[in-house]
Amino acid sequence: MTEEINFVFDFIKEKMTTSIQHLEMELSKIRAGRSNPSMLDGIMVDYYGTKTIISQVGNIATPDPRTITVQPWEKDIINDIKNAINMSNIGLSAQDNGEMIIINIPALTEERRLQLVKQVKAETESCRIAIRNSRKEGNDELKKIHKSGSISDDLLKDSENNIQDFTNQFIEKANQVSSVKEAELMKV
Repeated sequence: MTEEINFVFDFIKEKMTTSIQHLEMELSKIRAGRSNPSMLDGIMVDYYGTKTIISQVGNIATPDPRTITVQPWEKDIINDIKNAINMSNIGLSAQDNGEMIIINIPALTEERRLQLVKQVKAETESCRIAIRNSRKEGNDELKKIHKSGSISDDLLKDSENNIQDFTNQFIEKANQVSSVKEAELMKV
């Protein structure tokens, strides 16, 4: 195989790996009835006029499976953190005791579990689409290389088959990640 083909393979594998990592990150944000500090990822707090990630203005902890606490480094911003959590779109409400913010995680109902499973399936389908788009990009690059006369028809066909194998492997990986999350959500 030529160096160009190996470069295309490496590029495609990297893009597909990134798609799987993105899926895992998105699924980690979907709560399964247990507290997890990553549930607060992405929430921004107005910290002296600058939007700052919540983990940079306080210590986030999970003292038990149904509670998240945020211990701000400065007591002056406790209301800002509480408001940011309450205004975020994560479905949790925060309270404070004057020193820290306490977020109680409610138990999931069966209906909510099914909604979350649908959300998992939608995220997984987005990942599969990204993987298939990577396959298309790879095949397009191979066709450009073939058109320039660098590779033969047989090598083009073999390389396209290799990219399809990568695609199948990564889609299977996405399905496995999704299955684990669905099982976690449906477990009472």
